[in-house]
Formats: sequence, structure tokens, C-alpha cells
Amino acid sequence: MKLLKYTFALLVCAIITSCSSDDDSNNKDLTGQKGDLILKFDNAVGDQDFIFGTTYNKSNDESFQLTTLKYIVSNIRVKDNEGNEFMYPEEDNIFIVNEADGNNAGEIWVVLTDVDAANYTEITFGLGVDQERFALGAEGQGDFLDLASEEGMMWSWASGYKFVRFDGTFSTANVSDEPLNIHMGSVGASLDNYREITMSLPNTILVREDKTPEIHIKADIAKVFNGASEINFADGYDQVHTDANTTPVVAANVQTMFEVHHVHND
Repeated sequence: MKLLKYTFALLVCAIITSCSSDDDSNNKDLTGQKGDLILKFDNAVGDQDFIFGTTYNKSNDESFQLTTLKYIVSNIRVKDNEGNEFMYPEEDNIFIVNEADGNNAGEIWVVLTDVDAANYTEITFGLGVDQERFALGAEGQGDFLDLASEEGMMWSWASGYKFVRFDGTFSTANVSDEPLNIHMGSVGASLDNYREITMSLPNTILVREDKTPEIHIKADIAKVFNGASEINFADGYDQVHTDANTTPVVAANVQTMFEVHHVHND
């Protein structure tokens, strides 16, 4: 009996010590500590993984398939459990998420380095290029201007960026395999379609020197066509470019297509 009590006491002590150790790890002073954070963007259509050349049906019996799928994300920031916000450095805080760059799992990685160590519970990012960055001009936008031009993410007939570029074909009850080009963006300061997305994390992520957490972000492409509003190709949404009426509708839909699917603390 004494041996049993002694063994039980050791077990309780070990559990308490382990919990205490974990608490210390989560709550110790993190001043000056940095770590990396990985965002994994994963494009899908509803419950299906997105695959180039695959035909996907819309709710109104229209269908589409894409050969190009890319969009710009910027101004990424995370908020910790005490309400403090870390904004990734502005000069590097803009990325093109291109499905063609996906790995075997269909994920496009955005790696943020030297992120302040903290316990983060929320993420925000912009879809596109905000007016302040655009106002910096060619010199202020640095290498990203050349990258965007190479990726076909700038207007050839207007001043500004394409925030979203979906190219492919569509079919309806009356036509088949017609050209589809959804190019939503801003036109200088006259048409501002920049939007921000804020999402709570399902679990707290711990950025540390020895931990590189991952946030898996699902982008449901179906919501571009059926998000805040349902749009029909037959109604003129087969060619979306710089129109002041159609592009804000697409921008509002795009804002609804992201969700945090899960996170990893590695």
C-alpha cells in the first residue's frame, strides 16, 4: 500500500511539473525573441480541391474551368492573446499567391520570418494593394512592381494592379467554352477595391525561436461567384476588368472566400 501511494504521489508530481513547464513555456518573458510563421494557402471549390482544367458547376447551372488562378495578399498582421498586434515589415509585406506555384498538396506557402514571439489568436491580411502603398509610386513599391508586371497582375491600359486574376472558360445553357477573365483590382485612386480579411484562429499559435507554427488558409473559389452576391456569367460577369459596377461586387465576394481551416504548432 505504501508503495502504491508513493507511486501515485510521484505520478501527480510529474503531471504538475509537466503542466507547470508548459505554462512557463507559454507565458515566459518573450521580449526580443523572434520566430517564423508559415501561411499555407489552399485553393478549393466548395469541398473539392482546385485543379486546373477541371470543370466546376455553379449553383445556377453555369460551369467554369480555369487555367490561371492568382491573387495578391498584403499587410499581413497577427494579434496576440493580449490584444497586441504584429505587422510584418511593410516593404516585404506583399505576395502573389499563384496556384501554379503550389506543392504536391496544392498549398502555396507564404513564409514570414522574424515575427515577434507571442501567443497569437487572430490574423488579418489585405486582398490587393492599398492606396497608401500605391501612392508610393514605382520607387516606393520596389521589386514587387516588376514581379507583378511579370505575373500579369497590372493593367496594360490603366494605372493600378489586378488583385485577382482568374482566366479560363465558362459554359451556360446557351454557350460552351467561352472566354472567362475575372480581373478585379483598383484603378489608381479613382476605383479602390482593396479589402481586408480578419479571421480568428481555431487554436492559439505559439511563435517561438524553436517553434514555426503553420496557419492553413482555405480559399473557396466558388464564393467568388456566389459569396456576398450571386453573379452570373450570362449577366456580364464573364469579363470583369475595370468596370466601376462589376468589380466592387467581385471584391465583396472575394472577401468571403477565405477561412482558417486549421493550425499547427510545430
